[in-house]
Amino acid sequence: MRLSSLSSIKAKYKSKRIGRGESSGKGKTSGRGMKGQKARGKIKPEFEGGQLPIIKRLPFQRGIGNKSLKKTKTVTLSQLEKIDSREIIDIKLLRKLRIIPKSRKFYVKLVASGKISKPVNIKLSATKKAKKLIEASKGKVEQDV
Repeated sequence: MRLSSLSSIKAKYKSKRIGRGESSGKGKTSGRGMKGQKARGKIKPEFEGGQLPIIKRLPFQRGIGNKSLKKTKTVTLSQLEKIDSREIIDIKLLRKLRIIPKSRKFYVKLVASGKISKPVNIKLSATKKAKKLIEASKGKVEQDV
């Protein structure tokens, strides 16, 4: 390969020189048309011609909440009544039995809705009332946070 055999690199876009005389094709008004605000100076792209701008029309919202915050799913005592009492009830078992969805974007909390009659071993965070009802039926609650 020799320098004489190399082809020249041509630019994809050649900028037009505006305001360089009538014969250039972009002389006199330089492609800005006749009179008016846009012909005379710069205006911001978000300017809407004196109308109230969209940024001021929308309500003022600071941050709009924490998107990374996890939600809480509740499990009731009546749902636990259906599960075999010999197993340790934790998040993995609840996912396996499809009591809670398989998504991991939430916390699970046990609430005292319904009654429980059999002793169960639970590894979940529970409300005070739910914990009291489970211990009354000779079960155990370990807080799993």
